Amino acid sequence: MRRRLRDDRGSALVEFSWLAIILLVPLVWIVISVFEVQQGAFATSAAARAAGRAYALAPDDATGEARAEAVVRQVLADQGTPGQRATVTVSCQTPGDSCHVGTSVITVRVDSAVDLPLFPDILGKGAASFSLDATHTVPIGQYVESAPPDGEGRGR
Repeated sequence: MRRRLRDDRGSALVEFSWLAIILLVPLVWIVISVFEVQQGAFATSAAARAAGRAYALAPDDATGEARAEAVVRQVLADQGTPGQRATVTVSCQTPGDSCHVGTSVITVRVDSAVDLPLFPDILGKGAASFSLDATHTVPIGQYVESAPPDGEGRGR
């Protein structure tokens, strides 16, 4: 009885294909995830900066908070992350009751999260997310223009 030796031709191609799939798929996922997190970090930073400026330029605190919230949503949408969740927190160090008086310092913090793309729902807790935050501080100048009383000094 004659034994036939098994031919190994072509097996290297099969092994290379399986290794490429096993190694490249996680590598591509990691690269895509890093890009998504970086995009979210840039968006969060830009949103904090824009919200601080919008709050500081508002005539009062209530209007400033509304403008800061709206600006954060708009900046996140402009940066290509319209579904990104964000929480805006405004605090200020002020000598008076209003954040819009001279020598006040306004601090805006934007907390956000980016969902990692194509992440399997392994544990049943939903998509995995990466937490992000950014802070921007805006000092209000000591010499601020005060609005004239109603009816005075308006266009003659």
